[in-house]
Amino acid sequence: MKRFLLLACLLATSTMLLAQEKPSAGLKTRDVAPAPVATSNVTSNETAVASEQKLQLPTGTAVKMRLVEAISSDGNKAGDSFSGRVSEAVMLDGRTVIPVGATIEGRVARVSSPRRIKGRPEISLHPESVTFPDGNSLNMSAVIVDSQMNGTSVNDEGQIKGSGHTRGDLIEMGAGAGGGMTIGALAGGAKGAFIGAAIGGGAAVVHWLTKYHSTELPAGTELVMEISSPMTLSAGGGAGR
Repeated sequence: MKRFLLLACLLATSTMLLAQEKPSAGLKTRDVAPAPVATSNVTSNETAVASEQKLQLPTGTAVKMRLVEAISSDGNKAGDSFSGRVSEAVMLDGRTVIPVGATIEGRVARVSSPRRIKGRPEISLHPESVTFPDGNSLNMSAVIVDSQMNGTSVNDEGQIKGSGHTRGDLIEMGAGAGGGMTIGALAGGAKGAFIGAAIGGGAAVVHWLTKYHSTELPAGTELVMEISSPMTLSAGGGAGR
């Protein structure tokens, strides 16, 4: 009997201990908030620097270049490629955006070598891209507005016009008139010389007017262009991304 009571007491004690360790059904365990995940934030200064590195070159900005190879109205045709080197740094807000030595590439849009009686020869160039010293390239749309070569002019359509006549033409015409005068003088004295000069001069003029007239832009010729659409570039020279 005593043994039975002892076992009963032990069982009751064990039951009480288990009841104390089990959490109450009405209570919830405290949730532990997850640790915040670290993210990389860009500071305001870094954002400002990034925005300053991309600059927009406005329409009408002038770019000067020197031709690498000669272009002529009778030696080139539409579709031929051409290239030039930027001869003066392009600045924006005090920063260099297109440095000296950057390469301008494009196509010959049109050439014309008309007879002298029909007008002046012309060359039209279409700049298409600029390549920076770091190797990056950027498309560009530009129009030639000026040529630093004597005897040429540029119209509103970007056509480079050659001269109407050259010193050689004048010498050729003078030689024709002089030759006619000599023949006339031999044939009929002073009166014949006058008539011969008129005939010789007339023949020289006809010959001059019927010849084809060409023009050439030698290597090193400086041309001025204006960009016709905005360009996004990076400060210090390079293509903006």
